[in-house]
Amino acid sequence: MNNLLLGAIAMGSMVAALFFLRFWRSTGDRFFLFFALSFFIEGINRAVLGPAAQTTLDESPAYYLVRLLSYGLILCAILDKNRPR
Repeated sequence: MNNLLLGAIAMGSMVAALFFLRFWRSTGDRFFLFFALSFFIEGINRAVLGPAAQTTLDESPAYYLVRLLSYGLILCAILDKNRPR
């Protein structure tokens, strides 16, 4: 059951990445590109490292470092968008 949910979350992350990628292509705003990259990384993380982390250790540093990178991109996007020009 957990693998099914991990797959659904990975698929949802990939759909969100495509959604933001479409907005980036139409506007050219880096904000949408950062969000698309963040959701793409999160989707790959859930699909690849999720089942592996369940079978070995849930506290694997690689699993959380990839999440940190993904959330860091979102933070960079927000800071970049609100930076005075």
